[in-house]
Amino acid sequence: MTATTDQLAVPSRGVPATLRRSIPRDEFFAGLYILGCANGLGAGILQSMNSGDWAGGFRNISIIVWLACFAGVALLLRDRADKADVVRSWDLAVGLLFVALVAIPVSAINWMAVSGLSLYILLFAQGDPSRRRGALVMLALTVPMLWSRVLFAFFAKVFLEIDAVVVAWLLGTPRAGNMVGFADGSGMVVIMPACSSLANMSLAFLCWVTAVQWTEHQPSRKDLLWCGLACASVMVVNVVRIALAGLSHATFGIFHGPIGDTVGNTLMTLLVIAFTALGVRRELFSRA
Repeated sequence: MTATTDQLAVPSRGVPATLRRSIPRDEFFAGLYILGCANGLGAGILQSMNSGDWAGGFRNISIIVWLACFAGVALLLRDRADKADVVRSWDLAVGLLFVALVAIPVSAINWMAVSGLSLYILLFAQGDPSRRRGALVMLALTVPMLWSRVLFAFFAKVFLEIDAVVVAWLLGTPRAGNMVGFADGSGMVVIMPACSSLANMSLAFLCWVTAVQWTEHQPSRKDLLWCGLACASVMVVNVVRIALAGLSHATFGIFHGPIGDTVGNTLMTLLVIAFTALGVRRELFSRA
């Protein structure tokens, strides 16, 4: 009596083997991204709740960021026809490292983990096109959440002075570094990092990448125009708002207060979405 190959085979045991056989890769990666986004965005929300401002944490997160989180995960789960594409051993190792990094209560490390997972998928686990597009969106998400802030930390003086130069030109007043004189000569306006155009320009970049990947937009030379207009609109709205605040101390209280913040951020978001939609209008309307 001879044993067959199937009889001699010893089934693999344990949780890792079960995960590799039962969980599709796309669902595994999507779960990791959901964990990363929930942890990265949830810290600010919980902090606002603890301070008594229940809506502030959600309000401080741009709608573009929320849409990118949804689009990135949805793209990963869009095409799951290949049931044989299950979790690999290296996927588990990367997943464990990802969870370990996300567990560290530091926002920057959380978004670094999201960047690393995205690069892993793009370089070693591309699979179907939707998985690649989802990873690109999640990688772009880390630009406003992490990398633009890192860039600003090294070149803050340069970015603030660019805004100051334009504002001083609009007001026709003297400038000293990131300080611009009030138009009525009553003092100086200091342009702080929170007022820089860079952060919102990174949101424009995120909006463009998300729309391009979601609609499967075909690249063309006109993309530079539409993406450039989306980024430029952010800077225009931002410097005009600062210039209006710099007319006098009275206007400063209006345009630099909650009302000015709300109106300015809403206008920037609408312009960014509008220029992005125009750039991908062919694919966007063909899906409608």
